[in-house]
Amino acid sequence: MRRYGVVLEPTRTGFSAYVPDLPGCVSAGKTRRQTLSLIKGAIRFHIEGMEKDGTPVPEPTSICETVEV
Repeated sequence: MRRYGVVLEPTRTGFSAYVPDLPGCVSAGKTRRQTLSLIKGAIRFHIEGMEKDGTPVPEPTSICETVEV
């Protein structure tokens, strides 16, 4: 099992999400919870496609932190 960092961003209509270690792997939803659920499915789908194409699947390397300033 791999653990990929996911970036969530609020939008005018909900949230969007992307995975820095998997370029092109994105999702969007109306709520944070929905968006996280959808990005999980997008990650699985993205990795399956890479494996079928014979493309190496990148290992997770991104680290997400929250910094208070």
